Order: sequence, then C-alpha cells, then structure tokens
Amino acid sequence: MMNDALNILLRDEFQRAGSILIVSHIRPDGDAVGSLLGLGLSLQTAGKQVQMVLSDGVPVSFRHLPGANQVLRKAQGGPFDLAIVVDCSDLLRTGAALGGRVPDINIDHHITNLEFARINYVMPEDQATAVVLGDNLEAWGLPVTEPVAKALLNGIVSDTIGFRTPNVTAHTLRLAAWLMDHGANLSELYNRAIVRRTFEAAQYWAQGLTKLKRDGRMVWTSLTLIDRGAASYSGNDDADLVNVISAIDDTDIGVIFVEQRENRVKVSWRAQPGWDVSQIALQFGGGGHPAASGADISGNLPDVQTKVLTATRQLLAHGSNGKNHPNSIPAKAG
Repeated sequence: MMNDALNILLRDEFQRAGSILIVSHIRPDGDAVGSLLGLGLSLQTAGKQVQMVLSDGVPVSFRHLPGANQVLRKAQGGPFDLAIVVDCSDLLRTGAALGGRVPDINIDHHITNLEFARINYVMPEDQATAVVLGDNLEAWGLPVTEPVAKALLNGIVSDTIGFRTPNVTAHTLRLAAWLMDHGANLSELYNRAIVRRTFEAAQYWAQGLTKLKRDGRMVWTSLTLIDRGAASYSGNDDADLVNVISAIDDTDIGVIFVEQRENRVKVSWRAQPGWDVSQIALQFGGGGHPAASGADISGNLPDVQTKVLTATRQLLAHGSNGKNHPNSIPAKAG
C-alpha cells in the first residue's frame, strides 16, 4: 500500500514538472549511469526538459550508452521544477552536481540511504536502482523505450556483477528479459560492463596487483595517484579491481584503497555471503550494502589503511553479527 501511494505521488510530480534535473554520485558506476540515463531518457520521451549531471562525468566504459553525450558535469541554467537524485545514499556523494539545491526526489536501493529528499523512494531489497526504475517507470506514467531499456539493463548487469551477486532473484532475471524484449542487447551490455577493459585500466590493475596482500581471510591492495599517472588512467576509481581481488579463493572480504587528491582516500569493501561490510563503511561515514560498501575518508593513505584494516579485522574476528564467526581467524596486530 505504501508503494502504491508513493507511485501515485511520483506520477503526479512527474506530470506537473516541466523542467527536471537528475544527478547521481561521484565516481559513478554502471548503476548510477544507467539509472540516470534510464530515468532521464524516459522523461524526455514524455516531453519533459531534462538535464542530467554527473560531477565526474560518464566513465569511458559507459559512454556507448544512448544519451551519454548529454550528461553534463555541472548543472546549467535553471531553476528546475524537480531535482532528482538516483542511486545515491547520502547527499554529500552528489558532489557539486546539485549546485546547492535540496532534492525533491531520492530514488535508491542502498540500505544505508539517509532519506535526504522531500520524497524518498528507497527499495533496499532491490539489486540495483535500475531495478527500482524498471519496476516502476510505467506506474509513474513514463515510457520504457529501447534506449531506456539499454540504460536500465546496464545498471542491473553492473550492480549484480553480471547476475553473480547473492541477492539476484528470479524477478531480477525476469526484469532483465523484459528489458531485452524492449530492445536491450544483454550480450553487448554484459561484455562492455563486465568483460572489456581499456589498456590503461589493465595497466592500473597491474599497479594494484603487485601490492596485493593477504591476512587470513582478508585481501587488500592500494592504488596511489602515482599509480594512476603511471597507467595514464583517466578515472579516479579503482577500475573495478576490487571485484577481481574479492574473487580470490578462501577469502571472505576484499578491500581496496584508492588515493584521491586533497588528502582523501576512497575505500571499497566486497564480502562473501554472511558478512556485512556496510557496518564498517558506516563507521567511516560511508554506506552501501552488506556485500558491497564504500567510504570516502579524510587522511593520508597509510593512516586510513591502518584504521580501516583494524576495523575489518575486528569484523572478521567477531563475526558479521558481533559473534564469533565459524570462518573467523585471530586478528593480527598492526
């Protein structure tokens, strides 16, 4: 009943609005880009004036998507009748994309979402924000065209790492099939989002893999600004290296540290089923999901590593629910 009421509310909001601003988070992933484009292109087809903004722009691996060339790094003009944030758990992660505007609508699937907008449509049981949109666009009076379907399926494929995350359900696959019926090419999207990498990204991976460390059932590595320059990698993320290291046998948690400018470090955690790394991310002002979370932390790389690894070892030692976990190992000092 609550979702029915929210659907009616959002349908009315979209019908009344003439100009709409849509933004997502810094260092956008496939779900952020796919959700931004999926909603934006659908609203455009419905006759709305739409501006789509990502502070860090569209990553190279997603620039093939329809509408990617429309995405700006900063909002232009305005004012807008509606400001919408998609796939973002807290307002700070939008960077400067909103230009100080308080958002009207927040559409997301992160369990750690802070519900910062006037209207919050947060579905933590969904595998991606693109799933939230795929399930509800038509209920909001918005069309699902071929470009919209491509963008949304890209978001689903990306956030489920090619349907491999443990939260994938039969409904996820049915929705993917429905989007394919609307023109989305699964094999092409899968290949672009999961398989293909630029030469520079591969070189960047090499920098991180040479520093890979293991401590019992945890693995981690780091990527510095020097590494980024040496690989000529244009992004400020980890090029999805965290998904590679978290697939190592006999480990429960993978962590990657990516040095940023202005004395900050982006940290990403990935965990096997039964572990909840979102609670660690929350300790450091971040958020996400039990199996995949992240945080942007102030400090230099060595200090941030020490703090984060200590907290992660404590989780492994005490279990995901604060009790001794059957797979836990004694925590090492240092």
